[in-house]
Amino acid sequence: MRAIDKGFATCHICHQLVKMPEKKGGVALCPRCGEVVHQRIPDSTQYTWALVIASIIFYIPANLLPMMHVHTFAGTQSDTILSGVLYFLETGSYLIAAVIFIASIIVPITKLLILIYLLVSVRHNKPIGQKRRQRLYGLTELIGKWSMVDVYVVAIMISLVHFGGLSQIEAGQGANYFLLVVIVTMVAAMQFDARLIWDTNTEKEKNARDA
Repeated sequence: MRAIDKGFATCHICHQLVKMPEKKGGVALCPRCGEVVHQRIPDSTQYTWALVIASIIFYIPANLLPMMHVHTFAGTQSDTILSGVLYFLETGSYLIAAVIFIASIIVPITKLLILIYLLVSVRHNKPIGQKRRQRLYGLTELIGKWSMVDVYVVAIMISLVHFGGLSQIEAGQGANYFLLVVIVTMVAAMQFDARLIWDTNTEKEKNARDA
């Protein structure tokens, strides 16, 4: 038995359990923090789709534009995410190359694919595989923060090289777009209402008839 079946909903801010009005689609105020509480986040899938599409658009220049520019006496070298991975492989820094490849390529793509799968699945929701989809949603929240590793690497290298004084590193436009990808995908995961996973099409049709 779910909370929605008993007429309750959870506050999105403080997670207080709130009794909802009997009228279908009604809202209530959280007695703890005063936030407006809905049984389901309004237009959750539409907003999530918009954020996912924006993330895909930002991810293209994030990979094509340089993540950083290295200025030395010999000249200037600009590296994208992939060229940076190849550079660390050539210099024998396999661990750093693996970390950057996983955090900057595997993690964002995996997160976007999971969100797209969840968005498509809730549109044609059936009472099968719901636990698996819930675990996938939990995975997006778990791995999302690791996308920031590449940004941290650039920031640390900038500070260390500036401290050395022999060369200079500047963040490129690719770093800005990649940061946008990380932020927008995190917001997309937060905007997606995971409770929709447990709403089957049969229940949606019944609620529509009762409304």
